[in-house]
Amino acid sequence: MPTTPGQADALAIPAAVPRSRLWMRRFIPGPVGISPGEAWRAALGAGIGLAFAAALCRMLAPGQPAAAWLIAPLGASALLVFVVPASPLAQPWPVIAGNTLSALVGIACVQAFPDPVLAAGVAMAVAVLLMASLRCLHPPGGAAAVLMAVAHVTHYDFAIFPVLMNSLALVGMGLLYNNLTGRPYPRAQVLPADPGLRPVDARRFSAEDLDTALARYNQVLDIGRADLQVLLEEAEMAAYQRKLGALRCADVMSRAPVSVPFGASLQEAWDLMHARRIKALPVLDRAQRICGIVTTADFMRLDSGSGVTDLQARLRAALKPSGSTHSERPEVVGQIMTRSVRVASGDSLLADLIPVFAHDGHHHIPVIDGQQRLVGMITQSDVVRALYHAPAA
Repeated sequence: MPTTPGQADALAIPAAVPRSRLWMRRFIPGPVGISPGEAWRAALGAGIGLAFAAALCRMLAPGQPAAAWLIAPLGASALLVFVVPASPLAQPWPVIAGNTLSALVGIACVQAFPDPVLAAGVAMAVAVLLMASLRCLHPPGGAAAVLMAVAHVTHYDFAIFPVLMNSLALVGMGLLYNNLTGRPYPRAQVLPADPGLRPVDARRFSAEDLDTALARYNQVLDIGRADLQVLLEEAEMAAYQRKLGALRCADVMSRAPVSVPFGASLQEAWDLMHARRIKALPVLDRAQRICGIVTTADFMRLDSGSGVTDLQARLRAALKPSGSTHSERPEVVGQIMTRSVRVASGDSLLADLIPVFAHDGHHHIPVIDGQQRLVGMITQSDVVRALYHAPAA
């Protein structure tokens, strides 16, 4: 019997556990997820970064009280920069622009609203909107805006010194310390495209799919988009690996696959594919390195130039040698092959190939060695056979 959404929710919750207890469990903090060594690295960096910013700014304002050369929100900025340097909220632009622009907003609100309560509230709201629109969302920036309101700061130069100077000094130390201790900073927020050869790509989802999911979620995530993409791919591959174990391409590939040289005639390649009942042939250069692949689809795209519409007749005409030393029609495999080839190595995990076969439309993947020489071929049938014989997870 179908259930309503309310009934489905009730069925999903065990009757023995009261709803109030389940709700209270939301307040239980999860593990931080870092080792003691990483905690010490982050703590030492935060202390060094804050001390460096404070010392530098005190030198620039000798004889002034601490409030004139150091802002309290910088402590929160130091935590982000050194404890979670991969966070989008901790990158240089959010730290510098978020703190400085929010301070300017706070000073403007102090001048516009005499009541500090109203000034603080408006400053906070405007600062969040401004940081979100300028891609510099930084939580300590909100604190900087409120600080201007409660301290009744009316001079805009306070946003330059100490706010901007504090932020620049902290980011400078963050660049030095994080990179010296093995934490890339700043962290790339978008993965670059892979140039050159096209090895197998384990992703089932595209960048557009991830963007769509993030748009539907419509909340700020304290993890960069690039890091999130890598994390999801790693989780997906762990699931495949659990099913396939340690199987690698060399374990299931067809060895000594049929191939043709670059200069093989079209008729020769077509007859070979027909005789062996295969739909793809790797194309090799003189050094036996793979330089392309020719498939039945490549032959179907041939144009004989005769105007014949019948497919078989057109193919026969296209395969027939012209007999001329200079022909505009392709006559060898190298002229019609697909040059961009998806390849794998013998050591590649078989799990990496499943998304390629399932979603990218590939049916044959050549396997190469370290010198790009052809050593095998993996087909969809090989992967299905491996999945069938794989032990249950």
